[in-house]
Amino acid sequence: MAILKDAREVTVTEATRRGVAGLVADAEQGADLVVTRRHHPVAAVVSMRRLAELEQAEADIRDLALVLARAATDSGRRTSLDDVIAAFGHTEESLTAIPEDE
Repeated sequence: MAILKDAREVTVTEATRRGVAGLVADAEQGADLVVTRRHHPVAAVVSMRRLAELEQAEADIRDLALVLARAATDSGRRTSLDDVIAAFGHTEESLTAIPEDE
């Protein structure tokens, strides 16, 4: 598992024997655990710090993919805000005349 490269594998049987408290204690100490059944990963136990790191990495990868997609498809053509507003059948004046929700 590349994303949990230093994870320690434990079988479901071992995880059951150790109990939730034992697994949580390992995670609190910074250990990433992968629980396996018949040699196939079925669950992971990680600390909240590690989970936050993984969530940040996911967000960073999503942003990078968006930047790369935009760079690959950028024609250099730009559209003015007035053209966008007009495409929706409005003008700046018609938008400012719309009352704000209270």
